[in-house]
Amino acid sequence: MSTYTPEGLDDAYAPTDASDPAGTAPAPPTLPQLGVAGWLRWAWRQLTSMRVALLLLMLLAVAAVPGSVWPQRSQAPERVAQYLVDHPTAGPWLERAGMFDVYSSAWFSAIYLLLFVSLVGCILPRTRAHLRALGARPPRTPRRFDRFPAQAGGTSEDSPEAVVRAAASALRGRVSWLPRYRVDVRREDRAGAAGGPGDDPAGATGSDLADGAARSGTWTVSAERGYLRESGNLLFHLALVGLLISIATGQLLHFRGQAIVVEGRGFANAQTDYDTFEAGSAFDPADLVPFTLRLDRFTSEFDPETLQSRDFLAEVTLTEPGREPSAETIKVNHPLTTGGAKVYLQGNGYAPDVVVRDATGEVAFSGPVPFLPQDEVYTSQGVVKVPDVSGGQAQIGLVGSLLPTAQQLTDTIWRSVDPQPTDPVLVLAVWQGDLGLDDGVPQNVYELDDTGMEQVTQPDGTPVTLYVRPGETVELPDGLGTLELRDLPRFVALDLRRDPALPFVLVFALLAFAGLGVSLFTPRRRVWVRATPDGERPGRTVVSAAALARGDDVGLQAELDEIVGALALDPVGGADPAQPAPIPRATTRAPAEETKP
Repeated sequence: MSTYTPEGLDDAYAPTDASDPAGTAPAPPTLPQLGVAGWLRWAWRQLTSMRVALLLLMLLAVAAVPGSVWPQRSQAPERVAQYLVDHPTAGPWLERAGMFDVYSSAWFSAIYLLLFVSLVGCILPRTRAHLRALGARPPRTPRRFDRFPAQAGGTSEDSPEAVVRAAASALRGRVSWLPRYRVDVRREDRAGAAGGPGDDPAGATGSDLADGAARSGTWTVSAERGYLRESGNLLFHLALVGLLISIATGQLLHFRGQAIVVEGRGFANAQTDYDTFEAGSAFDPADLVPFTLRLDRFTSEFDPETLQSRDFLAEVTLTEPGREPSAETIKVNHPLTTGGAKVYLQGNGYAPDVVVRDATGEVAFSGPVPFLPQDEVYTSQGVVKVPDVSGGQAQIGLVGSLLPTAQQLTDTIWRSVDPQPTDPVLVLAVWQGDLGLDDGVPQNVYELDDTGMEQVTQPDGTPVTLYVRPGETVELPDGLGTLELRDLPRFVALDLRRDPALPFVLVFALLAFAGLGVSLFTPRRRVWVRATPDGERPGRTVVSAAALARGDDVGLQAELDEIVGALALDPVGGADPAQPAPIPRATTRAPAEETKP
């Protein structure tokens, strides 16, 4: 098969066929190959584009959602263990995917690092371009002003140079160290092209000042403002990078722990003394400052009418290394700062001090047990677990409520009517069996796992209920022993936090808001003023001015009128010397792109 080629047409891309056995026709073109360096350059440009940066930011927000859907091992390991037990099929797959450790998983860290690299890649070239723009001169004055959205003009008896100098002074403003506009004064030749540089505020060059003809020629001033807009934009992005670094550093070095302290007892700042404790992967427990806190007294105030809380005050004794013990106070929103950490008052309640003796009369449990408040009158719930019984008897579990001011409604219904301990009553149900504490599965200390337990009932099948007041001792059913309620002290829940990156997070967050505000509310404007001798009226100067903004700017015309008003022009017409007709004032929308000179 042959390919037809018209006579006289030399097609360099015509394929070689059987009619050209010598192979004299040119070979088909070879497309260029990107190669490794080209693909890497393409990938870098894609990664550092604004589109990909926004996509990564949205992806990071979506990736954080599983952390609020499934329990996290760093915060609630017992809930994770229970979830794995309750979901034997889905649980292991979720664990392999890192859904129980979302914020430390490899895929979340990858998104975080890619966003960081993308931001840095966006910032560096924009910073270089912005620094070059800061050192550049304002754009030259365009020949024609009729295409600009804001225009003004008039005539003056001053020379063109004097008019332009006055306009430059008005554009700079009154504060010399913080000018409104960056200005550039020039002298134009007859053709309208810019002459030598004249951006010296004291006047033109030496040759210009010596030449009287130059003084009577056409003078222009070009001004530009709004560079702070890009500066604010860069500041915003740099602050975001600082936020990412600060948050990552805080996650590595922070620690947070909670501890419940009962009146008359103390707390040592050691990892083993916390009820719950979490820390970053780079945190060293040896960095904990070994201070101690003792809760001397806790007081609370409530409104007598509404029973709403008014004030909580924890009086503690703080002992720091190398210092004498000092009396301190902790209140809501007024934490105690010590050992580089802040100690917050997170909660409070009652901790009944009970003594449980088993069937042999031995003390099987003794001490205060915190009961968690459930309502505004401090109806509290808790569990007393007694695993250390002797004689081979079943373990004991006591579940119930504490009523600070008890009121009996019926034979079996009680309630609390006041949060203060006016008439406290401890109401308990009794369980016996295996508490499951030896199974190796973490348990919530405020809940009773009744899997291996059996509730003790009366002969008629109704559950046994114990009512105990402070100072009383009651017999446990089925000969399980006795229960004594010795006292009713208060407890406080303390939250200790240390994050060395928090000050930096605050600073960078404020810088981000400041940069965003500057970027959004700083107008980008350019102003030009041309002064030329009036050819029809010697001794007078025709002045024309124009302004341009990036985007819509409703204040552009007003600012141009203010600048021209400072020149005290006569409103005889503000014609551009390049145009025979006067220039009309316009307030139309700015063009899509800036007009180039």
